Amino acid sequence: MDNNKIKTYLTHLGLFIFTFISTTFSGSFFIKGKMWGWTEYSWADFSEGMKYSVPFLLILTVHEFGHYFTARYNKVKTTLPYYIPLPPIPMLIGTMGAVIRIKDFIKSKKVHFDIGLAGPLAGFVVAIALLFYGYSNLPPVEYIYEIHPEYEAYGTDYADYYAENDSLISIKIGKNLAILFFENYVADAELVPHPNEFVHYPYLFAGFLALFFTALNLLPIGQLDGGHVLYGLVGAKWHSRVAVTFFLAMLFYSGLGYISPHQPYDELIWHVPIYMAFLYFALKGLKMNSQTTLMYALIIFSVQFMLALYNPALKGFEGWLLFSLIIGRFVGVYHPKSPIEEPLDLKRQILGWLALVIFIISFSPVPLSIG
Repeated sequence: MDNNKIKTYLTHLGLFIFTFISTTFSGSFFIKGKMWGWTEYSWADFSEGMKYSVPFLLILTVHEFGHYFTARYNKVKTTLPYYIPLPPIPMLIGTMGAVIRIKDFIKSKKVHFDIGLAGPLAGFVVAIALLFYGYSNLPPVEYIYEIHPEYEAYGTDYADYYAENDSLISIKIGKNLAILFFENYVADAELVPHPNEFVHYPYLFAGFLALFFTALNLLPIGQLDGGHVLYGLVGAKWHSRVAVTFFLAMLFYSGLGYISPHQPYDELIWHVPIYMAFLYFALKGLKMNSQTTLMYALIIFSVQFMLALYNPALKGFEGWLLFSLIIGRFVGVYHPKSPIEEPLDLKRQILGWLALVIFIISFSPVPLSIG
């Protein structure tokens, strides 16, 4: 084995180790409020954090190796997964996921479809199994009292604690259809955690985040997994139409309420030009000329601004703004045409529409909020 291959394998391994450590530290914080670097942090806290990091990384790994093995089966050269660690600081989940890099030009629409579908389909199966286990084995109510003794006075209505202490900082999840199904048909209703306390339940939180990453990858845009699936199902022409529509809708929704006429004038005078520049650069992914791109940015901003004037409570999820920019400037909205565009067989068509169902039940308009 040559030195370059050894360095490459060490890079993959090193990134995985760093990601395992950062997600475990994040798990310690989410589960018991302990973080690395604090004087009271111990090995027991690190071990506790693995209840979050191990299942979360397992699902991410299954997802990426779904892509990897499908690519290798189709004789497409690809790298092993590159894991992306985040700094082990409070409120961060420890990772931005993992990616593989395709090293060959893919000539077939069918191969694009197979590689794009394999990852989210494999990861989704494991995430659902984890959530089923987590909701079938919820700890007793006393579990949350060990973390928050102040809730005990409120019994199972401890959510009222938030109503009386609205200055508290909390992480709240936005439930998707899969989570609602498990809460209503699998779990003991008396043991279901409050959305503000969901992060203390590592199997549930890891499963929820896995579904979030699944939905993110299945966005029907560009060369995301969902873009590959959409391209395989409907071809380049309809892919462009659907992807552009979805991209504009995501950009519009995410910016709702971000700029409001009710803000002070001294804020608006610099917020507006910065936000306009953001819209312009994100919309460059549509590959229009500068004048048309600016017109689209002005239209989106004007409608958002008018809606905020008449309905100040109408707000989108600002977290999607970053993803809109990444897609618009780096991932791309369109999908390149393959030289071979053979139609998909019935089995693949069924799996493709199943991927759409997976996207719908895994997607949450506001996945996480800090209040």
